Amino acid sequence: MLVAVLHNIRSVYNVGSIFRTADGAGFSRVYCCGVTPTPFDRFGHIRPDFAKVALGAERSVAPERRAATLPLLKKLKREGYAVLAVEQEERSVPFYKVAGSRLARPGQRGPDRRKIALVVGNEVRGLPPSILKIADVILEIPMHGAKESLNVAVAFGIAAYELASRR
Repeated sequence: MLVAVLHNIRSVYNVGSIFRTADGAGFSRVYCCGVTPTPFDRFGHIRPDFAKVALGAERSVAPERRAATLPLLKKLKREGYAVLAVEQEERSVPFYKVAGSRLARPGQRGPDRRKIALVVGNEVRGLPPSILKIADVILEIPMHGAKESLNVAVAFGIAAYELASRR
């Protein structure tokens, strides 16, 4: 089972794009944590700016609002999820080198037998140390150009499809 955890993402367009990608990659749920906007406005109506990008993905991928990310990740870990964070950090490994053995529990083989929570963070600040500390693996997308990072929705898509392809 694949779920996405969005930590303090500010752009509703990025959130809509992540929902659409999550649907395509087979994710079952997207947790919108902190200031991350949900697909719905305060009256329960779909946000027009979200709908423009997500194209109905909120109907096939369950959205769930959470006030804080860290308690959610602790809960997911207790439920058997491997927490994979996407961030550039000294302990990070290239996303394509995540072997199944890094995700498997004792006696299991490969990520297809494991529940995975893919975590992405704020467009400018990324993920805080407290979230990186709880992560089982920190994934990095190697950059070869002048820019140091990708848009959060693009980074999510790369990691999401890599994980989906290994299931």
